[in-house]
Amino acid sequence: MRTRRAFLTSVSIVLLAALVVAQAAYQPKFKGDPARSDSEASALGYLRTFLRAQKIYKKKNGHYATTLMELSKTGSFTRRMASSTDRGDYTVKFRPHKEKDTFEVSMLPKQQDTTHRSFFSDDQGKIRVDETKEADESSEVLKAD
Repeated sequence: MRTRRAFLTSVSIVLLAALVVAQAAYQPKFKGDPARSDSEASALGYLRTFLRAQKIYKKKNGHYATTLMELSKTGSFTRRMASSTDRGDYTVKFRPHKEKDTFEVSMLPKQQDTTHRSFFSDDQGKIRVDETKEADESSEVLKAD
């Protein structure tokens, strides 16, 4: 009985260790992928889709969209993407500046760490990143974007 319990405990520990290693090892989605985790890859994908949609919207309407819902059905930006700012491990923060025809958008991690950095962009289209606080226009420009 003791041998069986020891064996099962050993197997459990090995499986748990394998699970932790499998979760920690992020596989890049494309060459030059700057994401450090699946959560970051999803957040960056949302941000890129949003920025493309704003560019298309401005070309079509002469100004940027002032709400996420207004932007829905533009490019690949869906109604579902516009209906909630909760994006898994991240929260979308959109700030339109209607009087200046500009905008700012941030992807804020619910828990900030090395695999959950914050991201920021504006009407200029450069994605900025910060590991320690909410990213803003003074943050480092993300490599490979």
